[in-house]
Amino acid sequence: RGWLKIAVSAMAARCRLAARFHRVHGANVLLDASATRATRVRSFAHGLCFSQEPLAPGQPFLVEIEEKEPGWCGHLRVGLTALDPQSLDVVPEYSLPDLVNMGDTWVFAITRSHNRVAMDGEEALARGPPGEAFPLIERLRIPRDTLVGRSRPGRYSHILDDLYKTNVLPATARRSRIGVLYAPQPDGTADMHILINGEDMGPSARRLPTARPLYAVVDVFASTKSVRVIPVEYGFPSLQTLCRQVIQQHIVHRLAIDGLDLPLPLRSFCQHE
Repeated sequence: RGWLKIAVSAMAARCRLAARFHRVHGANVLLDASATRATRVRSFAHGLCFSQEPLAPGQPFLVEIEEKEPGWCGHLRVGLTALDPQSLDVVPEYSLPDLVNMGDTWVFAITRSHNRVAMDGEEALARGPPGEAFPLIERLRIPRDTLVGRSRPGRYSHILDDLYKTNVLPATARRSRIGVLYAPQPDGTADMHILINGEDMGPSARRLPTARPLYAVVDVFASTKSVRVIPVEYGFPSLQTLCRQVIQQHIVHRLAIDGLDLPLPLRSFCQHE
C-alpha cells in the first residue's frame, strides 16, 4: 500500500504541474501569478503557450475560454509538440504554420466541428451517448463532468448548462472547454485527440512518436483573448471533490449553494467547476 500511495501522490503532483503554462511563451502573452491563466494583451498573434510539463499518456491538457476579442478572424488553436519549449531560441509568432513547420508538432484550429483522421477502409468509431459520465476515448475513460464547459451561476444558468451538456453551443464560445491528449497505440506510436466540451473529436493526428516527451500547445489566437487551465484529477478524488459531489447531490440547483454556510473557496469550487 505504501508504494501505491507514493505512486498516486507522484502522479497527482505531476498532473498539478502539467496543469499550468510554461514560463516560455509568446511575446504578447501575460500569465497570472499561478501560471494557469494566459491572456494575449495586444495584437492578434504572438499568443503561443505550452504546458509546463510534458503530458502523461491519456492525460488531457484542458483549457476554458475566458475572454473573447471581437474584430479578429480566427480562433483558439491546440495540439501537441515534441519540441521542448525551453530549447526554443525564439517563440514563433504562430502555431500554424510557424511552429508546425519546425517539425514534430501537430496543431489544429478549433472550429465548430472537426473531422477525424480515418485509416484506409476504417469506419467511424462510435463515441457513445453525449451524456455518458465517462466517455471512452479509445481505451481511456475520463470523467466528462470536468471536461464540459459550464455557465456561471445566474438567472438563466440552468438553461445554459443544458445547452453545454448537449454540446450545441459553438466550440469557440466563452466558457467552452477544449482539451488535447494522446492515446498510445500497440505499434508504439500515439494518436492525438481533441476534446470539445466533453466530446471526443476522434484522432486528429496519428503515429505521433512517444519516445520523446510531448507538450501541449495552446495558441491564444485572434478572437480568443484569454484562457485558463482546468486541472483534471487523476487517481483518487480529492477531499474537495468528494465534498462537492455530496453537496451537489443534495441541492436543486447550483444557485442554492449561495445560501449554504460553506467556506468561500469550497462554495466557488462547487458553483463554477
